[in-house]
Amino acid sequence: MRSKFLYLFLFTITGLSILAQTPKLAVSIPANMKQFVLKGYQVLNITKGDLNRDAYSDAVMVLYKKGEERTSDVISHPEKRPLLILLGQAENTYKVASRSDNTVYCVDCGGQMGDPFTGVVIKNGYFSVEHYGGSAQRWTRIITFKFNAATKKWLLHKDGHEYFDATAPDKSVSEVQTVKNFGNVPFEKFDIYKDH
Repeated sequence: MRSKFLYLFLFTITGLSILAQTPKLAVSIPANMKQFVLKGYQVLNITKGDLNRDAYSDAVMVLYKKGEERTSDVISHPEKRPLLILLGQAENTYKVASRSDNTVYCVDCGGQMGDPFTGVVIKNGYFSVEHYGGSAQRWTRIITFKFNAATKKWLLHKDGHEYFDATAPDKSVSEVQTVKNFGNVPFEKFDIYKDH
């Protein structure tokens, strides 16, 4: 039910979202990561950190389709943004450990505020994907995944929402769901566009 409410909210203000789009900043892509950029896509974000608690630095890479501002439609056809988990290897190389096309909201899913994606945070086997959107009624969504050493996979750990009026940001309403609410949800199976 929560997702349906959020969708309705996003859809009613989508018409203004194109006006709020801002140009994307060029992301510097390390030479040892260029091979992971899918054909027809560009890099939206690269964040480095420890994703699997080993000796090597890892990374999360978020991609976007070229021209997504023109082709994405939040209601009928949101342009998906692949998120790649890249694990560091010996000799300063990486390998793709996992991919999801449903963890980062589309370019026009933020309504009047524009692109809702604000970044990725990595810390000690956890990573969070952060979003912010709305218009007079603002919202945030932070989705956190945790590395499971036994399965060598990342599982949904927390899904947090906050809603507030722009004129009264101190009167926010927060909701955080955890494993107690949604059970074991693998990173690859998570879908930001649906209830889990």
